[in-house]
Amino acid sequence: MQIHLLLRDHPRALALRPTVLHEAPSGVLMFEQYSNSSIMGDRAITKLLPLAEFEDTSWHILNNRPVFGCLGMINVMGECFIAIVTDCVPVGRLRAGEEVHKILSVSFYSLSSSKYDELDNMARDYSETSDDWNDQATIQHPCAQLEKLFSVGNFYFTPDFDLTKTVQARTSDASSSVHAFDDHFLWNKFLISGLLDFRAKLERKKQMDLDRGGFLVFAIRGYVGVESVTLENEKYELSVISKLSCKRAGTRFNSRGIDDNGHVANFVETETVLYSDRVCYAFMQTRGSVPVFWEQQGIVNQKLQIARGPGATQPAVKRHFTELIQRYHSICNINLLSARENTGESLLGSTYISAVHQLHVPESELRMVNFDLHAECRGGNYENIVYLLDEVRGYLDQHGYFLMDSVDNRIVNRQNGCFRTNCLDCLDRTNLVQNKISAMALQNYLSRHRISQWDMEMLMEKHSHLWAENGDGLSRIYAGTGALKSAFTRTGKVTFMNMLNDATRSANRFFINNFQDKAKQEVIDQLLGKLTDQQEIIIHDPISESVSKLMIKRSKDYSTSRKVTIFCGTYNLNGKHFKGESLDPWLLQHSRSNNGLKHVGGDEEPDIYAVGFQEIVELSPQQVMATDPEKRKVWEEQIERTLNLNPNGKSKYVMLRSNQLVGAALVIFVKSDIVESIRNVETSIKKTGIMGIAGNKGAVAIRMDYGDTSICFLAAHFASGHSNYEDRNADFHTINQGLRFLRGRTIESHDNIFWLSDLNYRVSLANEEARAYAAQGNIDALLQADQLQNEMRLSHVFQGYQEGPITFLPTYKYDNGKDIYDTSEKQRVPGWTDRILYKGKNLELVQYARAELYTSDHRPVLALFEADIVTLDYDAKARLQKELYQKSLDSIPVETIPLSSPPKLPARRRTLTSPSRPNMTIPARPPIDTLIEVSPVKTSVRKNLPKPSTEFSKWWDNGDPLPQANTHYVGKANPFHGLSSTVTKNIPLSTLPSSTSSSSSPSSLRNADSSLSQWVPIQPAATTKTFSSPSLLHNIHSSSTNEDSFSSSQATNNNTAAVISPIEADEKYEHKQHQSSNSDNNVSSAFGFWNNKQTATS
Repeated sequence: MQIHLLLRDHPRALALRPTVLHEAPSGVLMFEQYSNSSIMGDRAITKLLPLAEFEDTSWHILNNRPVFGCLGMINVMGECFIAIVTDCVPVGRLRAGEEVHKILSVSFYSLSSSKYDELDNMARDYSETSDDWNDQATIQHPCAQLEKLFSVGNFYFTPDFDLTKTVQARTSDASSSVHAFDDHFLWNKFLISGLLDFRAKLERKKQMDLDRGGFLVFAIRGYVGVESVTLENEKYELSVISKLSCKRAGTRFNSRGIDDNGHVANFVETETVLYSDRVCYAFMQTRGSVPVFWEQQGIVNQKLQIARGPGATQPAVKRHFTELIQRYHSICNINLLSARENTGESLLGSTYISAVHQLHVPESELRMVNFDLHAECRGGNYENIVYLLDEVRGYLDQHGYFLMDSVDNRIVNRQNGCFRTNCLDCLDRTNLVQNKISAMALQNYLSRHRISQWDMEMLMEKHSHLWAENGDGLSRIYAGTGALKSAFTRTGKVTFMNMLNDATRSANRFFINNFQDKAKQEVIDQLLGKLTDQQEIIIHDPISESVSKLMIKRSKDYSTSRKVTIFCGTYNLNGKHFKGESLDPWLLQHSRSNNGLKHVGGDEEPDIYAVGFQEIVELSPQQVMATDPEKRKVWEEQIERTLNLNPNGKSKYVMLRSNQLVGAALVIFVKSDIVESIRNVETSIKKTGIMGIAGNKGAVAIRMDYGDTSICFLAAHFASGHSNYEDRNADFHTINQGLRFLRGRTIESHDNIFWLSDLNYRVSLANEEARAYAAQGNIDALLQADQLQNEMRLSHVFQGYQEGPITFLPTYKYDNGKDIYDTSEKQRVPGWTDRILYKGKNLELVQYARAELYTSDHRPVLALFEADIVTLDYDAKARLQKELYQKSLDSIPVETIPLSSPPKLPARRRTLTSPSRPNMTIPARPPIDTLIEVSPVKTSVRKNLPKPSTEFSKWWDNGDPLPQANTHYVGKANPFHGLSSTVTKNIPLSTLPSSTSSSSSPSSLRNADSSLSQWVPIQPAATTKTFSSPSLLHNIHSSSTNEDSFSSSQATNNNTAAVISPIEADEKYEHKQHQSSNSDNNVSSAFGFWNNKQTATS
C-alpha cells in the first residue's frame, strides 16, 4: 500500500498516512522524538491517530513520491532516525495473494533535526560494486552506509504474508499470530522491535488498523525470482526464494564457521515453488558454513586454521544440529570439501565429520554424505554430479516435498526432511549441487503427470536460470561478486569465456574481501544491533519506564550468581623450546598451597586457566612479520597434559581458544562441564612494534561471556629498554584504545579484565644497588623504584587497575637454567617485568606468586582469583516484566462518574413536553453510557420485563418465526400479517416539528393491542433528505397491571411520533405511519429493563 510521508516542523514530527483515505480507514501513524534530553535518541513517541483526529493543516508532504512503509527506527550518533522504504519494484507472485517486492531505496529521517532532510530527498546511486563503504563526504548522512546496504537490491518484503517462513510453514501456521515471524530471517528485527512492542500494547481494533494501513515493513535478505511457465495449457508460476539468516551474518572472511549459539555463517534457506490455481508444490533446501570453529587469516596466504579443540567445539555443534532437526525433522549433510591430503579443506572436512559422528544421533535424523566435487568433476566435467545424485536419491524420496490443493487449501503432502549442503564458502559448488537436487525433486513430482518433453525442457531451462541468478545474488552478498560456475548452472556448458569470467570474479573477490569487507561488516552489525552498547529504540511508555526501574531493583529475582576460580599465568620463554621441564610448579602450585579459597577447600581446581606467553618464538627479523603456530601448539599440548594428568585432579579440561601474535600467545583452558555456559568467544590482536607494522611487540586478547558476565584476557609484550617507560606507557594506550573485537567491543567493554603480560617495566636503581636489595630480600626497597607502580600512582597508565601485593623477588633477568641474575655482558638490572594486573567488580585476588621454572631467563608468574559470575534467566525476566507491567497498568486510577443522578445527555429537540420526574438516588456503580434518557420506574415494572440479552440469546427473540410479507396483497393496510402486539404509534402531521434536520427523537414509545390501521404518508421536509430516530427499539408487551406501571403524569399524550431508523429519502419517497389503540407505556419502561439488570447484578 502506498503511503504519504508527512512532516510537521514545530514541534518536529513525522507521520505516515495512506494515500487513499477511504480505502484504508486505518488512521495515521505519527512519530516524535521523546523530549527528555537525558535519554534522547533511545526513546521515541508513537501514536496511531484516527483520521478524524488528525489535524493536517500543520503538516506537509516531505517526500515528493509516495513511500511504502517503515522498516523501524535506529539511534545513530545520538539521534533517532526512522527508516522509510522510498522505492521498490514488484518481483512477482508466488501464490494467489502473495506478491513480493524488492527494495530499491531506503531513506533515514531524523526525528529531532531537519539538517538531513535535503540529503534524504537527494537521489543517490548505489551500485552493487561501488567501493564507497569508507567514503567520507563533506556532508554525509549519518545513515548513508545503511541506506546503501538496503539499496543494493537484495532486500525483499511483502505486505500480504509472512515472507520469513516457507510455504509449508505459513500454510501450517495459518491460524497463528500475524506477527509470529521467524527471527532467523527477519533482517530489520532490531529496527522494528520497538514498534512491535507498541503494537502489542494496542487494543485489538487498533492493531488491525495498524496492520491494515501497511505502515510496518518486514524485510528478508537474499534472492527472490519468479518466472511464468505453461505446462499442458495450464499457467504456472515457478519461483526460487532464498532467505539469508541474520543470526551470524557477515562478509566472507569476517564471518566463518559456527558461533557458541550454534549459528553458522552464510546459512540460507532456499525454496523452489511451482504454483497454479489448481496445485502448489514446494521443495526446500539449506546451506551453511562448516559448523566448527575455524577461520582464515592473512591477505595472500589465507591459511585455514581450526580455532578450537574438539571438546570446546562439540556443545556448539550439538546446538546447531538440534535446532535443525527440530525445524526440519531429518537432515542429510552433503559435504563438498576437498579430501586432498595436507590441505586446509581436508583438515576442515575431517574435523567436521568427527564432530558429527560424536553427536551419536540416529541415522534416521542425521546423515553424512561426502563428495569431493573438485576431484570428481576435474576439468569441468560437472556431469559427474550424477554420481552424487544417485547416492542421495533415496534420501530425497524419504524427505518428500510439500504439495497442496490450491482450490481448497488442503495439504496433500508435507516435506519431512531437508538437505544441508556446504563447501568452503557455500557459494559456487553449493549452488551447483543444490540446483541439480532441486531439478531432480521437481522432475520426480512432474513424472507423475503427463508433461510433454517440450514443456519439460522449457520448465528446466527457466529453473536453471532462476538458480543461476540465485547463486549470483547470494554470492554478491557474501563475497562481493557473482558466483563462480554460474554459467554452467545457467547453460549446462563450460567454455573458455566462462573460465575467464570466473578468474576475473576471483580477482575481484580478493580485492573486495581484503579491502572493503571490514567496513561492510560494521554496517551489517549496526543494522542488526550487534555493536557494543547499541540499544533498540524504545517507544516511550511511562509504565514501561517505571517497570524498568523496578526490574533493576529486583534483578535477583531473575538472576543467579556463583563463585568461580580463575588462574592467570604469564611466562616469557625467551624463544626457548620446551625441554621437558614439568609445569606443575607453575600451573598446579595453587593445589599445593593453602590459598585460602573461601567458597571451596584449598584443593579446588580453577574453572578457567588463562596462560600467556611472550617470545614463544625467537624474535628474529624473519619472525617479526609472520606467525609460526607450531611452537604454540607444543606448549598447548603440555598445558593440557599437565592439567588432565594431575593425580589430584577431578576435572577434565578442554582448550577453549588460543591465538598468537608472533611472539605473544594466549591460551585458554576451561573445565569441560562449563563449556556450555561460555558464549561469544572472540580473539583479536594489536601490533605496536615498528610503528605498528611489526608483531614483535603488541598484544593478543581473548574475550568471552561466562553466563552474562564478560571477561577479557590479554597477553602483551611492551617496549624493552631500561629507561623507556614512556614508550611502554604509549604501548598500553595504543593497545587499550586500538584493540577491537567484533561488533565494536573494546577492552573496557568487559566486566572483568586481566593483563597477564611481560610489561617490561624495570626498577630505576643502579645495578649493584638493586642486586644488593635482591640478595637481602628487601622487596620494599626495590618496589619504591618500580616504574610500573610509580606510573600507576601518577595515573599515567593502567587507570583503575589493581595488582596484588608483590611478595616475591624480581622475575628478570636470570642466567638460563640458574638462580643467578644476569651475568652476561649487559648485566641487566633485576626487575619485575612479568606482571598480572586486573580490573572488575566482584573480583578478589587469592594468590599472587612466581614459580621456579628454568627453561627461560624469566620466572613465570601466577595469580589466582575468585569472581562472581552472574547468569540471567531470560524467561523469568520476561515473566516478571509482564507481571509488573500488568500490576502497574491495573493500579492506574480510572476516572468514574458518580451516578447520584441519571447521566445527562445533550439537549434534544422535543415534540412534546417532557413529563416531570421525581428525584431518585441510584447506588454508585461504574458509569454506563446510555442512548436514551433515564426516568425512574416502579419496581413492579422491572419484574415484568424480560431477562437481559446475552451473547447467545436476545430478549426479543422468543422462538417464534419472523413475520413474512405478503407480496401479492394490494391495499392500503399494512402488508405484514400476524403482528398484533407490537406496533408503532401514529401521529398527526400537524404535530411534527417544522424541521427534521436535527437528530430529534420521539419522547415516548407505545404498544398497541389492536389491529393495524391505515398507513399515512409523512412528507419529508424540504431542507433535509434524512430522518433520524433512536437506534434502540424495544418490544414491550402489554401488561394486565398497567395502572401500576405509570403515573398519570407520565401518560399525558397518546399521540407520539413513529419510531423509525435513519433512512435516505428523495423527492418521491413516502414514509407512512399508523395509529393504534391506547397504551400506558412510555420510554421510561424501556429503561426499566436497564435498571432491572443493574439491580439484578448488584
